[in-house]
Amino acid sequence: MDILAVGMGGFVGAVLRYMIGLVPVREATIFPIKTFIINVVGCLAIGVIAVVAAKNPNINPKWILFLKVGICGGFTTFSTFTLETTDLIKSGHMGIAFLYAVLSVVVGVAVIFGVEYAIGK
Repeated sequence: MDILAVGMGGFVGAVLRYMIGLVPVREATIFPIKTFIINVVGCLAIGVIAVVAAKNPNINPKWILFLKVGICGGFTTFSTFTLETTDLIKSGHMGIAFLYAVLSVVVGVAVIFGVEYAIGK
């Protein structure tokens, strides 16, 4: 049943990720803004889920698997992030690649700290 919960959540997360990828964005730069936003939103979501789960031990663990591992795992795009960073480096855009990588990690970690601070543990 755990595998089913993760699989169903992964389907939902992956479909949401794909749908956001279809949103037309007029990108004035080569910075991968959609992936960046997806990663930050994913960090926010997983932070909220983790805090709520920690405060409510009676929540069915299958729901936590469905939400954290399934939806968030299928939605966030770390593999795409690393591929895009590599592509930027290979195409000679070292500065943009560095900015993208640092911002993604720093903002993602900051969002989770912010959620924990706002909601509390």
